[in-house]
Amino acid sequence: MASELCKTISVARLEKHKNLFLNYRNLHHFPLELLKDEGLQYLERLYMKRNSLTSLPENLAQKLPNLVELYLHSNNIVVVPEAIGSLVKLQCLDLSDNALEIVCPEIGRLRALRHLRLANNQLQFLPPEVGDLKELQTLDISTNRLLTLPERLHMCLSLQYLTVDRNRLW
Repeated sequence: MASELCKTISVARLEKHKNLFLNYRNLHHFPLELLKDEGLQYLERLYMKRNSLTSLPENLAQKLPNLVELYLHSNNIVVVPEAIGSLVKLQCLDLSDNALEIVCPEIGRLRALRHLRLANNQLQFLPPEVGDLKELQTLDISTNRLLTLPERLHMCLSLQYLTVDRNRLW
């Protein structure tokens, strides 16, 4: 399996792929092959759903600077690292069905972000910096442990779809 993964990533690097599908690979760690050398500079969409990832590398943005969409649905990620804030071109981030307990304030630096999916996690609060996401159109934070919503959420002027059901809101 490891050699197949290496081959897939090598081909993507050589052929300058814009999309890379690493779904259902039973990955427990973020593949170091993705971060070697110059990384995958041309990559725009990375699909890594239904693996067993627990964390993301700190140098993700440095090695994958052109990511527009990042799909990490159904993993075991506990914390969204500060480095996520450096993915300045990111428009879609799906971290649904993980074990998220914390979303770092740096998420507010994702000025291009349009779709943020954090459903089915263990979140008890969202950082106020979510209000800085002026381009955000979709926010799904259903099925978490939220008691309140960030006070600055009203500053997301492009927000069209807000899903907050199955929380502890009062």
